[in-house]
Amino acid sequence: MEYKPIGAAKRTRTVRRGLPESAYWKRFASPVLVKEHGMVTWMEFSPTQPHDLLVTAAMRVQLYGARTGQVRRTFGRFTATARSGSFRSDGRLIVAGDDANSVVVLDARSRTVLRSFRGHSDPVHVTRFLPDRAHVLSASDDRTVRVWDMASQAEVSRFDGHSDYVRSGCVVSAGVVATGAYDRTVRVWDVRAARSVATIAIEDPVEAVTALAGGGAVAVAGGPGVHVHDLVMGGRRVATLGNHEKTVTALCVDGARLLAGSLDHHVKIYDMQAMRLVHSTTYPAPVLSVALSPDATRLAVGMTSGVFSLRTRRTPPNASSESATRDLLPPPPLPAADLRIEQRRRKGLADYDRLLRKFHHARALDAVLANNRTGMTVVALLQELTHRGALVAALAGRDELSLDPIVRFLVKFIDHPRYTPVLVAVADALLDIYADLLLQSDRIAALFVRLRSKVRVELRVQQEMQMLLGSVDMLMAASRVAHAPAAAVASDDDGAAAAMPQ
Repeated sequence: MEYKPIGAAKRTRTVRRGLPESAYWKRFASPVLVKEHGMVTWMEFSPTQPHDLLVTAAMRVQLYGARTGQVRRTFGRFTATARSGSFRSDGRLIVAGDDANSVVVLDARSRTVLRSFRGHSDPVHVTRFLPDRAHVLSASDDRTVRVWDMASQAEVSRFDGHSDYVRSGCVVSAGVVATGAYDRTVRVWDVRAARSVATIAIEDPVEAVTALAGGGAVAVAGGPGVHVHDLVMGGRRVATLGNHEKTVTALCVDGARLLAGSLDHHVKIYDMQAMRLVHSTTYPAPVLSVALSPDATRLAVGMTSGVFSLRTRRTPPNASSESATRDLLPPPPLPAADLRIEQRRRKGLADYDRLLRKFHHARALDAVLANNRTGMTVVALLQELTHRGALVAALAGRDELSLDPIVRFLVKFIDHPRYTPVLVAVADALLDIYADLLLQSDRIAALFVRLRSKVRVELRVQQEMQMLLGSVDMLMAASRVAHAPAAAVASDDDGAAAAMPQ
């Protein structure tokens, strides 16, 4: 008869199947934390290879290398806090605003200031290049939105529709931009016609606005929600994504995905086709800025603590073309006379199973305790010894060293609900065998004192639970008694009403 190894009863586990989206975003692992000189208010990746990262913090804008993660260039010619450093579409120029009310255009390689635009009367929080590469958009706390000409350094358009600080903006399409302000509105401007073409009102001050893929809709961050508005339908709201607990401060688009960062320390990713949350990541401080590289391999998150996190997406190594070709080809056919027989390798027995198979009960118990086995495995072996009637024989005849791990196991797991019935029987057997010898070993005596204390605590808890159950039963009984007379009176009233003559 074949020996059947001891198998601990497996507990039913709830299998949580993550979404494919969640598995994709979990590949952005191993964050690199970089300390800046102030709050990281804006981040942006270069649109051209190798997609270096531009970080705006304090009174400087710094360019970090995509491969090394080290500072390549520092643009520090600001006399006040820098804002919204942004690349031109060819990656050669950078535009940024500052709290000194100016807008500057810098050469991304030489760090030279090429243009400086002055006209705002308050800090400039939004700067962007327009798609034609010849004009610059800026928005300020002076409640104005302006368009500047690169060649002449002159202001070509000015929009005055907002009534409070303008803190966010984006380019929707060629000639169309959108800006959000603390007046709780988003205004869509036609740069060519120099007029407002749509006004979107929301319930909270606007912290961020970004155009979704295709340019037909915008996502607006205000308060703890992200609102999606269809520009083709005149700015009508089509959805609200309310999964954050605090103000959403940053938005970033990746095709059909929207990344939203918030002061609640979370960056949440939404599927904009299904309008649902697909993944969430927690950060150590409130989030102020979020950026994703154009090739979707690096995720950067800036925080109020002056630290930004840079995560790189792990990609599985590509198999060689030879192995791929080999995998695609079918195996060569076997000759008709050959017969192939599959042999299944038998799983070897554990050391305690081998000893138990030979009826070495005491040694099997020592083996299962010596190799840090799980509690379930040790209890399963103790159950097997009990069923064989060999428990006392396995416990008897031990010295202080061999008895120590058994008593320590009892002290650790005696109050475990699943193990208690078996371990109580083991403790009884040990006391029967070694009761007269406990005073000969201080170590074993101390362990039994700990075991007694733990059993007393468990008994006290069980007594309190029984008292609590008794109180609950009394309350339930009183409640039933209180409802019974009311039901009887109601039935009597119904009977009297039925007996009255009509």
